[in-house]
Amino acid sequence: MDAEVRRQRLLEILQRDGRIRIEAASAELSVSSMTVRRDLADLEAAGDLRRVRGGAVPSLRPRSFTDRMARRADAKRVIAEKVAHLVPQHGAIALDASSTAGVVLGGVPRVDGRQVIAATNSYENFGVARGVEGLSALLVGGEAEEQTDSFVGHIACQAAASLHYSTFFVSAAAVDPDGPSEVTLAETQVKFSFADASDETVLIVDSSKLGQRALVRGLAWDRIGMMVTELDPADPALEAYRGRVELL
Repeated sequence: MDAEVRRQRLLEILQRDGRIRIEAASAELSVSSMTVRRDLADLEAAGDLRRVRGGAVPSLRPRSFTDRMARRADAKRVIAEKVAHLVPQHGAIALDASSTAGVVLGGVPRVDGRQVIAATNSYENFGVARGVEGLSALLVGGEAEEQTDSFVGHIACQAAASLHYSTFFVSAAAVDPDGPSEVTLAETQVKFSFADASDETVLIVDSSKLGQRALVRGLAWDRIGMMVTELDPADPALEAYRGRVELL
């Protein structure tokens, strides 16, 4: 297996698992751990990942919606199943521009008589909401953020704050014990506006984002009512978050 093929396989592992563990990757690719370390160094230099102790995680940079949707699909489906019951019968909900929120929208169960406005600053998530029975899709417009396929800026923040939402479903680029963090300031500001207008904010993140920190400080724990991952709430990986936020 030449270097180019190995590195592509490593990126496939990263997309599949959300993290590369050196020893496991070494066994899967039938190469030495030293070879894996060299490949990870080259991939980090190219901006494709970020090395951490024992392996590597995705690089914390703005990514397109399509790129994000392809990552950790199974974990996102579990999260969507967990939060389906949080979508109300009437009123309004807000969702950010994350691909996880898109999967949540796609998993909203059919309930007779449901009439809910689903507001989002993502054209892709707006499109998903339009196809769900019982949801009226509302697109929060503004300036186009080309790196993340979202709408941001002053107009987007004003529009996001124009309704009263029962629940805001929000993801994050990274989460550590100090709280969520994001890769762009502009998108973070829209999330603050949605949260300010919501009765409850639910953080929906797959476990590959835990223990990481991105550039921009996100919502503080006291503004988040619940954190939902694909893990069992009793999983040891969530130990650092107990007492800071309700886990589901």
